[in-house]
Order: sequence, then structure tokens, then C-alpha cells
Amino acid sequence: MPSDSPVIISKPTLKFERAAIKRGAKFVCGVDEVGRGPLAGPVVVSAVILNHRKVPEGLNDSKVLTAAQREALYEKIMASAIVSIVVAPPTIIAQLNILQASLWAMRKAVLGLQVKADHILVDGNKLPKDLPCPGEAIVGGDGRSVSIAAASIVAKVTRDRMCLIMDCEEPQFGFSSHKGYAAPQHLEALTTHGPGRHHRMDFAPCIQAQRMKTIAA
Repeated sequence: MPSDSPVIISKPTLKFERAAIKRGAKFVCGVDEVGRGPLAGPVVVSAVILNHRKVPEGLNDSKVLTAAQREALYEKIMASAIVSIVVAPPTIIAQLNILQASLWAMRKAVLGLQVKADHILVDGNKLPKDLPCPGEAIVGGDGRSVSIAAASIVAKVTRDRMCLIMDCEEPQFGFSSHKGYAAPQHLEALTTHGPGRHHRMDFAPCIQAQRMKTIAA
């Protein structure tokens, strides 16, 4: 029989941060990336050290928040936390591959913090190599750790704003609406116009579109 019990949606907490502090850490950093899947635009990584006495209310995985909620939380995070942002453009993605470009940007973001982190919490199942301190990879971390949730919001808002600039530069692709993902509108524009300057030329749909454009010429 179906249950009438309400569905409980979990929210990120300070559980992982407090465990690290209990082990001796002072500054715990959350790290997350946005933009591994799109056909265009950069991967953006943010590293965030929250002030645990001033954790913004409402932090959560950026994917479950509205754009307005993300924007409001972004401003609060930037005003109260230590933040580092690194952008891996399509050239770096093509050079390293998408996974390694993401890990490269994660390490650079951690190293770019104004305060050295003692412990790092990374969303996912892989840690970057050569981190300056101990760390742990947490699957679904943006919905479990407030520090990672904050990093996911900063990275998402930063990348979305970059997509608006990309849209102004190449309006034929509609980057402001699909953010570079493989939406039907984007694939149609890619076929019609061929890849633009923001496309990832190591991704199969972009390779195919360039090949078709070359044949047509």
C-alpha cells in the first residue's frame, strides 16, 4: 500500500566539515565544478571556505535551486566566505580531456584561495592529484555538504553569466537559454552554422558539425 508519510528531502549540513575540524582541521574547503557536459563554453570550478558562524540560509545543490535563489545566495557567499574561481576554457578541455581539465581547475581553485585550506571536500568520486592538504571525494556532495553546495552555486552562477556573454558574441547558437548543452535548438544551430569560437572541438557533435561544414564548402 502507498505510504501517506511526507517525503523528507535532505539538505546539506556541516557534518563533513565538523568531522574534519574534529580531526584537527581549521579551514575546510568545499569544491565543485559546473559544465562538464555541454558542447560549448568552459568548465567552471569554485573552491569555498565558509565562515561556519555565517552560513547563508538555504544553501543546497545548485541544480535544485531557481536562478533567482542561486543569484541571491551567490551574493551572500561572496560577501561572507573565502572564494576562489577557476575557468577551464575549451582549449584546455581539448588539451587535457574533460575529466582532467575539471581536476586541473579544482587544484588551481584550491591553490588560489587566500587562506590555505586544511581539508578539502570535493563533489564526486575523484580527488585532484597533488592537493596541498588532505581531502575526500563525496558522491552527491553538493547535496550533503554546505561547503560543496556553496561552491556549486558560485560555479553555476559564474558559468551562467559567462554564457550570457557568449550569447551576445554568437547569438545564433542561443547560449543564454541552453548554456551550451546539447538541446535540440543548439544541435540545429550547430548543424546550420557549424561550430563557433566557444565550442569544444574535441566533442563528437562539434567534430561532426565541423566535418559537415568542411564538406559543404
